[in-house]
Amino acid sequence: MGQGVRTGMPMIVAEELEADWAKVRVKQAPADEPRFGNQDTDGSRSTRHFLQPMRECGAAARQMLETAAAQRWKVAPGEVAARNHQVVHQASGRTLGYGELAADAAKLPVPDLKSLKLKDPAAFRYIGKGELEIVDGFDISTGRAVYGQDTTLPGMLFAVVARPPVFGATLASVDDGAARKVPGVLKVVRIEGTPPPAKFQPLGGVAVIARNTWAAMQGREALKLAWNEGPHASYDSEAYRATLTETARKPARRLRDEGDAGDGLAKAAKRVTAEYYAPHLAHAPMEPPAATARIRDGMCEVWTSAQSPYSVRGEVATRLKLPIEKVTVNIELLGGGFGRKSKCDYAIEAAVLSQAMDGQPVKVVWTREDDVQHDYFHTVQVDHMEGGLDAQGKATAFLHRSVFPSIGSIFAPDPKHGLTFEVGMGLYDTPFAIPNLRIENGEAEAHARIGWFRSVLNVPHVFAVQSFAAELAHEAGRDPKDYLLELIGPPRNIPLPQGTEPTQYWNYNEDPRKYPVDTGRLRRVVELAAEKAEWGRKLPARHGLGIAAHRSFVTYVAMVVEAAVDEQGVLSVPRVDVAVDCGFHVNPERIRSQIEGACVMGMGLATKSAITFKGGKVQQSNFTDYEISRIDDAPREVRVHIVPAGIEVPPGGVGEPGLPPFAPALCNAIFAATGKRIRELPIGAQLKA
Repeated sequence: MGQGVRTGMPMIVAEELEADWAKVRVKQAPADEPRFGNQDTDGSRSTRHFLQPMRECGAAARQMLETAAAQRWKVAPGEVAARNHQVVHQASGRTLGYGELAADAAKLPVPDLKSLKLKDPAAFRYIGKGELEIVDGFDISTGRAVYGQDTTLPGMLFAVVARPPVFGATLASVDDGAARKVPGVLKVVRIEGTPPPAKFQPLGGVAVIARNTWAAMQGREALKLAWNEGPHASYDSEAYRATLTETARKPARRLRDEGDAGDGLAKAAKRVTAEYYAPHLAHAPMEPPAATARIRDGMCEVWTSAQSPYSVRGEVATRLKLPIEKVTVNIELLGGGFGRKSKCDYAIEAAVLSQAMDGQPVKVVWTREDDVQHDYFHTVQVDHMEGGLDAQGKATAFLHRSVFPSIGSIFAPDPKHGLTFEVGMGLYDTPFAIPNLRIENGEAEAHARIGWFRSVLNVPHVFAVQSFAAELAHEAGRDPKDYLLELIGPPRNIPLPQGTEPTQYWNYNEDPRKYPVDTGRLRRVVELAAEKAEWGRKLPARHGLGIAAHRSFVTYVAMVVEAAVDEQGVLSVPRVDVAVDCGFHVNPERIRSQIEGACVMGMGLATKSAITFKGGKVQQSNFTDYEISRIDDAPREVRVHIVPAGIEVPPGGVGEPGLPPFAPALCNAIFAATGKRIRELPIGAQLKA
């Protein structure tokens, strides 16, 4: 995805291998999970899952090279040591380069893991230093990098697809006479859709295949299509919001129940209620989906940018009714993913269309309009919050009821409740030390394709929880930072059950003994962010500071946003301070880059981005009406403060945890600057009202 893993993984190997970084070359492997392991780029898990295996890989190769040198010199292995791409005989000073030893070393047995001698972290030259450029940075920044959209093959054809305008709609009729007359158009092909739940299979529709993209697009414009719009044709965002809100105000499935929240709220000296709304979102990667497929000699070969390449291989094989061994997937850089390119419908479309053209290579191109209107959308959500305060303003009761359509609806009949992993993202795992606490999840039906989105359900849940924490602080007459620390309570590991649905706690697929919910670490990032932001400093008029914190993907992040709102209601963000505790870190430069990017993306999601439906159809189509952050909107300065950690502290994720705290910290800052409380995203024109 271009975010640094293609540097981070080789860096770990090179460190243990004692390799000269100037001689390191990275070659992208094809999709082959049995051979190379999990190749997914999602869940912010690459480094935390592969740090140790990559260290072991490098150390094993180093020991094999050392053994080969010792055998050639006929000396004991303990007399030689690898140093910067060569093996040195310490007594005589003799050296042999890795290239001279590679053939002999390759014949040796791979050392048993128990016999490996990993480097002392004090001797690290690359890991943790943040001094190496990413291996593909120059090509990416100068236009030399090859992305999914850039594939070119001899005899390649181009296709665009007219997809159902409403989720679940089916084709009633097609008149393609005019389309086939467009110069360059070769064929019009119907793609069969899969009735929901369809997982990653295409929506279906009508494809126009041509000699170039422009001809294919013009041919699609000339199609005359009629659709049976199906059960979701009445989907309307405003009406659905009202439905979610009504549900959120009623008791629902209990996920977590400590003390007696009902009694605590009833007896509170002050009762605070608030509701928060977050809309559907589109991923809108800078490079829309694209894939090229070619079938020959009974084999299908695919070129695409995909976050889950082995899934592409499996899904294509299933659709074409081929053994998976007959499908090859070549992985290319992707210009943004955010979860969209973990779904491979676009690659399946290319394979189906190549099959329709007797195996000729076909590239499927999604336009920006296709991308925005036919995405796997981030879910829409309403959160109902209630808090009870005693006479001194201390929180004694807390109720959080969340309602949203589930990602599970694309995999099986609509569960109408959040799955374990969805409620485990900022809902079930609320870290507050409140004696009477209840977490509930209401029923909601999906009317669109719902998919993973960067940080997934953490984004709306944390917007609600951390905004409400600031509201409770205000009602108590307390400083928001101090009150947040009081809500979090003393340092402790929260004992969350490991039972069965719906009370099972999801811990990002990690062992809670290795990755507990540690409120001490959460407190630490709150304190660090506040310290670095100079919390309480004097600010100009109509400026304010807001704070928010959260643990996601087993990483702890706290954020202080400075917001400025002028007399006309124009919002800007002069500065953001972010404290990150991700355990041991391999490449701090990439951590900073990821957090900076999360703040830019967070600004767009908080202020501008929203997908709405009317008559079952998406109302937005391009960046004119589905807005994202532009350079003049972005925070002026992002300061990232990384909590130091030794290699004994297991690494956490980085790509996703920076996003959830941004919106609540921003909205809390807006309240500090203006006294206006934001409970609905995007902020849009609310500041000008």
